[in-house]
Amino acid sequence: MNLAIRDIRYHRGRFVLTSIGLGLLLGVVISMGGIYRGLIADALAILRANGADIWVVQQETNGPFAESSRIPEESSYRIAVIPGVAAVSPLAFQTIQIERSGKPFRFFLIGYRLDSFGGPSKILFGRNIQQKHYEMVVAKSMKIDLGEKIRLGQNEYTVVGISENIVSSGGDPVAYVTLADAQVIQFKKSNSAIRNERSQTGAGVDANKSITAQQAELLKQKLIAATESTHTVNTVMVKLASGVDLKAVQERIQRWNHLRAISDAEQTDILAKGMIEKARMQLGLFRVILLIISGVIISLIIYTSTLDKIRVIATLKLIGAQNRVIIGMILQQSLLMGVLAYGIGYVVILLTYEKFPRRIVLEALDLQILFVIVMAICIISSFVGIRKALKVEPAEALGG
Repeated sequence: MNLAIRDIRYHRGRFVLTSIGLGLLLGVVISMGGIYRGLIADALAILRANGADIWVVQQETNGPFAESSRIPEESSYRIAVIPGVAAVSPLAFQTIQIERSGKPFRFFLIGYRLDSFGGPSKILFGRNIQQKHYEMVVAKSMKIDLGEKIRLGQNEYTVVGISENIVSSGGDPVAYVTLADAQVIQFKKSNSAIRNERSQTGAGVDANKSITAQQAELLKQKLIAATESTHTVNTVMVKLASGVDLKAVQERIQRWNHLRAISDAEQTDILAKGMIEKARMQLGLFRVILLIISGVIISLIIYTSTLDKIRVIATLKLIGAQNRVIIGMILQQSLLMGVLAYGIGYVVILLTYEKFPRRIVLEALDLQILFVIVMAICIISSFVGIRKALKVEPAEALGG
């Protein structure tokens, strides 16, 4: 006869309710681990989708995802002719928030050249962008229908394709337009701002009395063309030919173009550690706190359960039961509670993780490690009840 099972049956309601409560706590612990893995997956989604070897960005910056980076589009042509470079792709992107159906609608917009890589990796419905202007591919999670028009800046863009769910490092779904359209959306100023800047530029040039009227007019045109140009990108992705020395190409890009060339490994490190380090620490702290709370709850339940069984334990000792029988009963109850609670928590998260606003990534190794930790907590927590049970005297079975 298994004493632990018999006792659980006798106190079934308390055991089940306690296991459900612990299961919900462990479900939160599991979800926090999944949220952390999801943060890493989101942060690296664009990097993994494009497969670039080098990310060329503005000098003395940490890349296009960590901080602002703007470089001339013509840099891509100089980089393309460097020995060892197989392909280049300039990108312009920004986070956009607009009103849609009366609600804020936020997404990450990427502009790429149609004749290069960097666009949507997989089209689920519709087609890819074919026209240079006013076409758009959106992520499935944006829940936008094919043919729908979205106004960005001064123009409307027609949704021609729906891609898989790629997200930015901030968790926003990614939409794609051509590089030319993205540059207009991001860098082209409003008409009033253009008129104001032209007026200021003209006034500044006219104030210079040392040049002729013809020279002043030419200078105005050059200044206006320079200030109103949208031929700027946030980064240039570089793919290298097979067998090329990565460090040598990086050094050459940085030496001659006054830019920073960040390897894919370095960019991954910046995103995975730098951008989500605080989130990792915060989630880790909450996980530790919740595990401690779970341990305290298990200890209290086992201890109170042991107090309820004082006379039973004393009777067992009186009829000659060994201490290992009593220890086994308490330890088995604690472990069964932990197993049931872990199962409840896992099932709850498995049924609900797709409904979370941020991606939840459940990795088998994380779940296995957490299960071992939970079992260790159950064993340690049972010591409180075991210690009390071992102090019980057989004579207490005969007490009033």
